[in-house]
Amino acid sequence: MAHIVILGAGIGGMPCAYGIREMLPIGHRVTVINERDDFQFVPSNPWIAVGWRDRESVTFELRPHLEPKGIGFIGQRCERIDARRNRLELEGGRQIEYDYLIIATGPRPAFEEVVGSDPELGHIHSLCTADHAQQAYTAYNHLLQEPGRVIIGAMAGASCLGPVYELAFIMDADLRRRKMRDRVPITFVTPEPYAGALGLGGVGDSRECLESALRSRQIDWICNAKVTGVGPGRMAVEEYASADRPGRVHALEFNYSVMLPAFSGVAAVASVAGLCDARGCVLVDKHQRSPNYPNIYSAGVGIAVPAVEETPVPTGAPITGYMIEAMVTAIVHNIADQIAGRPLSRKVVWNAICLADMGEGGAAFVALPQFPPRHVAWCKQGKWVHMAKIAFEKYSLRKLKRGTSEAIYERYILKMLGIEI
Repeated sequence: MAHIVILGAGIGGMPCAYGIREMLPIGHRVTVINERDDFQFVPSNPWIAVGWRDRESVTFELRPHLEPKGIGFIGQRCERIDARRNRLELEGGRQIEYDYLIIATGPRPAFEEVVGSDPELGHIHSLCTADHAQQAYTAYNHLLQEPGRVIIGAMAGASCLGPVYELAFIMDADLRRRKMRDRVPITFVTPEPYAGALGLGGVGDSRECLESALRSRQIDWICNAKVTGVGPGRMAVEEYASADRPGRVHALEFNYSVMLPAFSGVAAVASVAGLCDARGCVLVDKHQRSPNYPNIYSAGVGIAVPAVEETPVPTGAPITGYMIEAMVTAIVHNIADQIAGRPLSRKVVWNAICLADMGEGGAAFVALPQFPPRHVAWCKQGKWVHMAKIAFEKYSLRKLKRGTSEAIYERYILKMLGIEI
């Protein structure tokens, strides 16, 4: 009987664990290893940052939900992957052997790439974890007491830009409700060549949609922006005209800032020879399997995805919830095939669907497939997107607590959007 280990317990790792447990006979062992004892629903972090959610409402303890399903849980950080010997070394020296490994750790925020950008320094804040979002909310409360300038955006190389767009619009809506918007100028700083590129080269009318949304909310924006350094209340930004020709240099002052960093691979994963690209993100084939290690699979934001287009300031391609769901489904079926000695049956086509909350409304972006040419490419706005994002959060948390691997996008969201795959 096989031992399947899932490294990471986020929105990729948890469905993987449930799916493997559902797919395989009980004699096969399934173990989840995560550096924290709790699950965090990362898509809710923009809401945490303005107090529309608290941390407790979008997190839960892992062990009580995994172990009743026959899934082992170890709450320790993995220090090293010995891929040749099929073994993990955990903090404290414990060793875990596996037959199949699923890497779903997510990425490591590369704060070191921009001087002064680590949230621990206290200059700016992040949305990468629930703890980061909670710290951003604490600072937001100080801003409410002493209003001033706000900068929201992303560093060069960042991907998954949706959350910082969401935060800019959500904060605008929150400040308007408080009758304080006139005392808080907001500037959006992005490496995208234009607002709405989203690391996808644009999706339908996404440029017109997001530029109009920013303009109507009096949010200034700077594109082709490379943040070169951050200090107390000050951000240095170079605005590029082309990849090798910086143009205007900005010295932006702020009272509060949240910026999304570029991502790289976590140390234990990035250090495995032949497993990752230069940034430490896991290389996978069409089956979500490592080309060099046939018993290692990977899903989520920690995998290597090429950029959709070359831009003056680098931007990464996003990995959306629908993509992660498709990866998880493929991995579960392919590991079952591999154990049974069958050819791998599932290949993944990366499709991008993003539901972005905008405070009082929202925007849906659809790019099928993610890389052009596409057979579906559009964006639509409306109050219904805001409601759909809330429903997605509630249903996802309920599903994960119940211990099911149900495919939410395929079963509900595609139908809601009127999309046939």
